[in-house]
Amino acid sequence: MPKPSVIPESLAHALQSARAVVALTGAGVSAESGIPTFRDAMEGLWAEFDPHELASPEGFARDPGMVTRWYDWRREKCGAAKPNPAHRALARIEKYFATQRRAFTLLTQNVDRLHHAAGSRNVVELHGTIWVWRCTQCGMEREERDVPFKEYPPRCACGGARRPAVVWFGEMLPHDAMQKAHDALDGCDLFLSIGTSAVVEPAASFVYTARSRGAKTVEINRDPTPITRVVDWSLLGKAGEILPELVRQVAE
Repeated sequence: MPKPSVIPESLAHALQSARAVVALTGAGVSAESGIPTFRDAMEGLWAEFDPHELASPEGFARDPGMVTRWYDWRREKCGAAKPNPAHRALARIEKYFATQRRAFTLLTQNVDRLHHAAGSRNVVELHGTIWVWRCTQCGMEREERDVPFKEYPPRCACGGARRPAVVWFGEMLPHDAMQKAHDALDGCDLFLSIGTSAVVEPAASFVYTARSRGAKTVEINRDPTPITRVVDWSLLGKAGEILPELVRQVAE
């Protein structure tokens, strides 16, 4: 058993008394479930490829078969992964807040839906999900859980090629997701940045938006980031060790 993390009493009190919490999660949370971060995802047969070539509209237009084979490989990785203690702790605090009639919103940059598997409900997928595929011709979206695909790229009933419903390089984040994120940030009094490098925009600016609204801010990450000196509390370490202890102090 890992040694319990030392949680500042002031942070536990801030979470205990918060009326509305927003948590932002990044690749570091999924990495603790064995899913490579995007920067580390080029391995094995894919090590020679540039991720920008495989995660862009231009790359898909050039070679849709190659791009969808890579995403099928990533779906296999995600499908084999299980929620870790950080995922479960976030689901638990959401459930606890619901019993208190307080708000909890989970914003995630991850596309694997491990938060859903852990039991989280109020999840905003900023970058979409690898499990939903969109027709490039008619726009129809459908969840795809069978791995592997039978053809590359998979085809819609209309005959159009289908692509993952994720945000690629050069694309805007979904308007609906951004609106939900800003609505949550406008009303929160505690913001947590968890397992993210805090450099990918627009999510990297969320901590500043929350601070401008008067919210207290927290960072939980293995390494220092650009916001380490900005937040009210910075806890360096694994989210899967820190979050369960924080939740234990608040919800038990």
